Amino acid sequence: MTPATELVVGKVVQVAGPAVDCEFPEGQMPELMTAIRITSEGYDVPNPIDTICEVQQHIGEGRVRTIAMQPTEGMVRGMKAQSLGAPITVPVGRETLGRVLNVLGQPVDNMGPVNATNFLPIHRLAPSFEDQSTKLEMFETGIKVIDLIEPYLRGGKIGLFGGAG
Repeated sequence: MTPATELVVGKVVQVAGPAVDCEFPEGQMPELMTAIRITSEGYDVPNPIDTICEVQQHIGEGRVRTIAMQPTEGMVRGMKAQSLGAPITVPVGRETLGRVLNVLGQPVDNMGPVNATNFLPIHRLAPSFEDQSTKLEMFETGIKVIDLIEPYLRGGKIGLFGGAG
């Protein structure tokens, strides 16, 4: 992979729903799980596009298949696809307690920016069993309704997803 300081630029070659294929110069394909930013810069589109995708597969011949983390509506072939040289990272720490963030770590709770100083990639190894606590302790999410109705134990993996309705 190229160093994070040298950002490789490619182009969109196919869009099929959230799956976006991008082409990069031969020998400069981004690694799996690398973040790609696709923008409509230089295109006359009604709604500007600034979408983050994640590399999921190397197709070959300089092409990668990515999954968009935001809507792809209005995205067309030829748009600039820039490798960010690193995986998607999100804020972590006490500053995120009680906050609602999207997969990119951006707040969606109308409470202003998250002033975190620590960031971690969304894909990383789980802590070893030796590093985890063996005592039963409740994990306080900071969202009172969730803490009351569906309390979680501290030390495990938790995913809380919601949808409309």
